[in-house]
Amino acid sequence: MQLTPEQIAAFKTHGYVAVETFFNAEEVEAMQAEVARLQRDGLLNNVATDGDSKTISQSKRNLQLCPMYKHSTLFRALPFAPKVTEAISQLLGDPVALRLDQVFLKPARDGAGTNWHQDNAYFKIEDPLSGTAMWIAVHDATVANGTIHVIPDRFDQEYEHSPDPDSNHHIRCYPEEERALPIELPAGGVAFFCYGTPHCTLGNKTERDRAGVALHFVRAEALTQDAQVGANLDPNYHPILTGPSATGGQKEYGTTVAGTWEKELALAIG
Repeated sequence: MQLTPEQIAAFKTHGYVAVETFFNAEEVEAMQAEVARLQRDGLLNNVATDGDSKTISQSKRNLQLCPMYKHSTLFRALPFAPKVTEAISQLLGDPVALRLDQVFLKPARDGAGTNWHQDNAYFKIEDPLSGTAMWIAVHDATVANGTIHVIPDRFDQEYEHSPDPDSNHHIRCYPEEERALPIELPAGGVAFFCYGTPHCTLGNKTERDRAGVALHFVRAEALTQDAQVGANLDPNYHPILTGPSATGGQKEYGTTVAGTWEKELALAIG
């Protein structure tokens, strides 16, 4: 999966790029089935609160699992899929590492959004273009069901963040919302946006659930700058994916994960 020169230039100039067709129908089916399993197993927790950052809401739901790799061999394998590592390498340059994996599910009718923030408010690397999120539309993502929104051309501006009153652990900022652009994607489409790009999702008032998987990648050398890595005692959180230090997951997971994406697809679909 090679990105075009125009797509790479858009990412570096505007801080984001959307790719409508990234994962195929089989891959979409597998991801949808795996998210449904994670939900059935009770692994997705409501992080939406009643405006006080602590009281879990009974009227709105923002279901999150972070990290995923401990609970899903499919999503553990996804960052190692050749099309993923190739695209990330094109955007960031090698070597690259996985920094974080998570899923948000916005249930039908009462699904709550995730407020405005910049990823670099968490990670604090020197160059926000050295890290990127890969936001995957597990289901069709539309304005009606609260798809992701970004503010282009603001990745080099640091916004002040504070605790999010609508979440039990997130932070948020207050950028110029009039500049926001919604990114509508079919299931399997992907939005890449660098660590400095302000983004949010909105609520889902439709009759169908909508999920988005978010993977965060970073140039491997920037891990030493990451504000949270030093406090994170779990080395599995950021496996090296490319370059001379990459082991295909053997060093981080004790087993080779690279090359298992196709097998995991078949297992997820059954």
